[in-house]
Amino acid sequence: MDLAELTALLTPEGLRLLDELPAVEAAADVARTVSRLRAAGHSPDLVSAVVGQARLRVRAQAKFGPFADRMLFTRAGLEQATRLSIAGRHAARFRDAGVSTVADLGCGIGGDALGLAALGLRVVAVDADEVTAAIAAYNLAPFGEDATVLCARAEEVDLPDVDAFWLDPARRTAGHSETTRTRPEDWSPSLDWVFDLASRHPTGVKLGPALDRALIPDNAEAQWVSADGSTIELVLWSGALARPGVRRAALVVRGDAAAELTAEGDAEDEPVRELGAYVHEPDGAIIRARLIGDVARSLDAGMLDEHIAYLTSDSALTSPFVASFRVREELPADTKKLARALRERGIGRLEIKKRGVDIDPSTLRKALALRGDESATLIMTRLGSRRVALLADRVAAA
Repeated sequence: MDLAELTALLTPEGLRLLDELPAVEAAADVARTVSRLRAAGHSPDLVSAVVGQARLRVRAQAKFGPFADRMLFTRAGLEQATRLSIAGRHAARFRDAGVSTVADLGCGIGGDALGLAALGLRVVAVDADEVTAAIAAYNLAPFGEDATVLCARAEEVDLPDVDAFWLDPARRTAGHSETTRTRPEDWSPSLDWVFDLASRHPTGVKLGPALDRALIPDNAEAQWVSADGSTIELVLWSGALARPGVRRAALVVRGDAAAELTAEGDAEDEPVRELGAYVHEPDGAIIRARLIGDVARSLDAGMLDEHIAYLTSDSALTSPFVASFRVREELPADTKKLARALRERGIGRLEIKKRGVDIDPSTLRKALALRGDESATLIMTRLGSRRVALLADRVAAA
């Protein structure tokens, strides 16, 4: 969205037209809606803005639920925004630390600021992009004077009266639609500036989960977060926002439920053991936080291979930090022999998991030519130098 489109949209006519539109999902919906609105005499800028927003609101349901229907977005802003449920959990940490006013530097469309304001915190949201800041102001308008939006660079704004900071450094090229990732040294604001601020004030910093661990300050709490099976972010907490004695944490959120594992540092792995009755796949946040060993001990499990993040055990235990599978049998790893074995067992629905082997699950599935009414999970991995195929059944989550 450019400034002309936003100007056309932020009028009584534009907002009323947007709210009256039905859901715009497929490309055919877009074409029909554009044609109808242009035939009704609406300007090209207004039509482009309204139809674009209607489509983004559909996509935003996954992150913002019903709140998406009253929000505005840019495509890049939506992609980079924190899910509202996760933003609420972050906001609770500020509230529980006794913070009353937070500066959200690099606020984007205002996803994190919404979480903060919803918990009664006063928010000063800052973004350097004019269009993005205007959209954040619209999204935060229901909170009145408790949510202020400034269009400025994080490094240049003077905020002497805030208690704590939340930062989401720009890690992609500028723009409202297609963007690309940049190197840490090119982020805005720079990590050096961010970490200097965090050394002087209580601060939360949202970063990508694959951040080079060598860049994490020694005195920060590093919390990896996963949501519904995807590892979505790393948050570094400093000052009063960092929990005493916690340097590594993995927060696993599935739907409305959440579980967290914390530690003073990286956990020591358990030794490799022979394949047992169960295989456990640690959540991505557990792997990133290097807490696999702590999870293994809680399951009476060991490593399936020292270089692969699968655990194995004989005990019928599971946890929120793993996906567990009961092993039926080991099948031939050769594709032709494996296909024959699966057909003999009548397996037509197959979940394929793989680690430590160079296969493409979609290509393998096609080659297996599955037929039958039974379902199972296939785990393709290695035991030492040997490639194995394990037929298993997924165990209900704890």
